[in-house]
Formats: sequence, C-alpha cells, structure tokens
Amino acid sequence: MPWRDSYSFLQKTSWSRMENAFRVWQSYYRSKRTSRAQHQGMPISIAFEPTTSCNLRCPECPSGLRSFTRPTGMLSDDLFKRVIDELSPTLSYLTFYFQGEPYLHPRFLDLVAYASSKKIYTATSTNAHYLNDKYAEATIRSGLDRLIISIDGTTQDTYQSYRKGGHLDKVVEGTRTLIAWKKKLKSHSPHIIFQFLVVKPNEHQIPEVYQLARDLGVEEVKLKTAQIYDYQNGSPLIPTQDKYSRYWQKPDGTFEIKNAFDNHCWKMWHSCVITWDGKVVPCCFDKDAHHVLGDLNHQSFTDIWQGDRYQQFRSSLFRSRSEIEMCRNCTEGTAVWAP
Repeated sequence: MPWRDSYSFLQKTSWSRMENAFRVWQSYYRSKRTSRAQHQGMPISIAFEPTTSCNLRCPECPSGLRSFTRPTGMLSDDLFKRVIDELSPTLSYLTFYFQGEPYLHPRFLDLVAYASSKKIYTATSTNAHYLNDKYAEATIRSGLDRLIISIDGTTQDTYQSYRKGGHLDKVVEGTRTLIAWKKKLKSHSPHIIFQFLVVKPNEHQIPEVYQLARDLGVEEVKLKTAQIYDYQNGSPLIPTQDKYSRYWQKPDGTFEIKNAFDNHCWKMWHSCVITWDGKVVPCCFDKDAHHVLGDLNHQSFTDIWQGDRYQQFRSSLFRSRSEIEMCRNCTEGTAVWAP
C-alpha cells in the first residue's frame, strides 16, 4: 500500500482486530506445521457481493457471460447490516465485490457508508461506467477507502477486445469526475487504482496505462495476471511475455499453471466470500458457489465459520488441494500481481 492508503488502514485498526489477526495467523501456521486443521479467531477480511448484475460481457467472467448456475440478484440491506454488526469488532478489511458491477446496486454506497461508520477499511472494484457527477460525489462522501478501476486498454479497440460492450471514454471521464470531487471535498480517500488485466491483446499498452494514470492523477497502477478457465490447450488471451502469465507452456505445447499445489491455503483461515443471497463460500475462485459452507439466512456467521462443515473443508486441503475442482486453477502460491 502507498503510505497514505496504509495510514487509512492503520487508522481503523483496533486492539481487538490486531489480537484477532494474530490468533488467525498463529492457528494457520500451527496447522501448516502439524498438517492438521486447527482454527482460531474470526475472519480478518471478507468479500461481500452487492450484485451479480453487470453491464459488460467480459470473457472469462461468469457475470459477463451470463453463465451462472446459481441464483442472481441484489444484496439486501438487512442481511448486510446484520453480518457487519456481528463481525465489526474483529473485521479489518471489507471488499464489496465478487461478481457483477457494484454500482448497479441501488444502495451500494449506503452499504459502504454503514461499514465505514463501523471503522472497517472498505474497498471495491468497478468498470467505472457509472461514475457520473452524482455517484462520484456520493462515493467520496460514503467513506470508501479504496477504489479499483478496471482499465484493460488505452485505446477503444484494445479496451473493448476484453471489456465487451464497454466504452473507454466513460472510464476516463468517470475517473476525472471522481478525482475532481476528491479535490473539491478535500478528501484523501478513496485511494484510486487503475487495474490493468494483462492479456495478449493489450500487453503492448502497459507503458501507456502508466502514462494515462499520471495524466489523470490516479495514485497507483496495478498489473494483474489473468485467470484463464480452459488454459490447457492455450488461449488467445495468454500473454506472450511470461512474467505476465499465470501459466507456462510445456514442451508438448500444452499449458499448465505455474504454482505448485501445496496442501494448505491461507485464505481458508483469514477470509471468505458472501454471495448476494447470504451463502458463505470459501473464496473468490468459487464463482458459482459450488462449495456452500453455510447460509446466513438461517445461521449466524460465527456458527458457520466455526462449524463442522467449514472445519472439514479446511481439513480436506491438507489431504490433497488439487482434488478440489476450484483449487485446480487457483493462484495461491503464484503471482497475481505482475511486477
């Protein structure tokens, strides 16, 4: 984190949150050492899904492809507030994102403001098509700490090759509007990041996205490597520059993921994802919620997090993580963010 963003995070740290983080960290490393799942504490971070709806049709994205087999919809205020009330004493980091475009939720920024009132560090990711004057001002006033803007090209042709149905001029204009409101309201937040998903059609524009960020006043650029679903026989999206790819090509021409399948996973100890309808799933790789570990419509979060089903799932990672379908394309242990 750049220093001002780090300072924002530290300002919201409390003794109870630090103590919880230590307990989680300690139990994870004890589990790794003994190869037996032992868990203490509550999650350090969670991701809440505001909606499954999206205005774009990006490849490699279930929301964009409209390919969900699970129900789709919008997060309810009551469910969200109930969970935040339960977790706020120990929760350090809240991401408003899983699938879908968060700004399509009509009360999205009200939810952000509620979490901010509990002094939880908040972040979201957007395609920036809805950052008009009204939403830009409301974003600043909500207390959002971090805003990741997906910008996967510096020309319209390159941008729309991945962001199907998207308009680069809207992204640029929305970014300008947001930064103007930050200055007008004399706010240091949100910390604005350009996220550039590196794929073969856009890898030649990496220097240009850095220049665009400087021209607009964006604080940070992060280059993200792309998850490809059917990568084994190659894909037109896999970059030619190896450092920007999660996969390497074998002598027979097929591809495999770079990281080894170690039989442990930090995410299962410190975080989880909550879908719009209250299902708790292990992580962001379970995009279609095949591994539901509990339902917040019928259980408290604590009962789910400390329950037998969650513990059994954590234990299964120590036996063979590669046998779990969603883990086979997982980047745990490899570089998600490129240098």
